Amino acid sequence: QVQLVESGGGLVQPGGSLRLSCAASRSISSFNDMDWYRQAPGKKRESVASIVGGGSAVYVDSVKGRFTFIRDNAKNMMYLQMNSLKPEDTAVYYCTANLNGITYWGQGTQVTVSS
Repeated sequence: QVQLVESGGGLVQPGGSLRLSCAASRSISSFNDMDWYRQAPGKKRESVASIVGGGSAVYVDSVKGRFTFIRDNAKNMMYLQMNSLKPEDTAVYYCTANLNGITYWGQGTQVTVSS
């Protein structure tokens, strides 16, 4: 059993920044992979950033150069640093982790980018 809890969402103006946090109930070094997903209103979830097998982060084209996936193994924490935010980034953001073939999801945190 794995628990993931996101925090850090909120309302921000276009061009602003937010840092999302994800606290895991066990060492993140044990996970096969880690991901950040988002789901905008009326749309399917999409992956925005992923780390597989302890490698470098991979990003969807729409967030490259603006978002950074950060992990802190000592604190069992994952972060998504989001800069230069745009209205189209508005969504519920989720952290996920895969362990032994099972994918675990956090409850999500709302990010709204608006003037």
